[in-house]
Amino acid sequence: MLTVKFSGALKGENKLKWLAKVEVTLKKAILDPQGAAVESSLVTMGYDNVQQVRVGKYLELVLDAADRDKAAAQVEEMSKRLLSNPVIEDFSYIIQEAGA
Repeated sequence: MLTVKFSGALKGENKLKWLAKVEVTLKKAILDPQGAAVESSLVTMGYDNVQQVRVGKYLELVLDAADRDKAAAQVEEMSKRLLSNPVIEDFSYIIQEAGA
């Protein structure tokens, strides 16, 4: 039995490497205690012009896909299923071709 990766190669599918940059943040309506703690610490350190700090996650993924649309669909699915909690978090991403 051939794996998907090898069977795709036999069918003539060319896979490119894509770099996905994913940002995950709490939804605006969700309180951010970590952001509030960072904001308070910055003010204590003398940065009294800082307001409304929100803390999130940044992830970079390199994946193989035949084209940008297939890579985007996969990143969208991964972000919804694992990388974010859709109940309390939003996510955004950009995809660019990665070097070989």
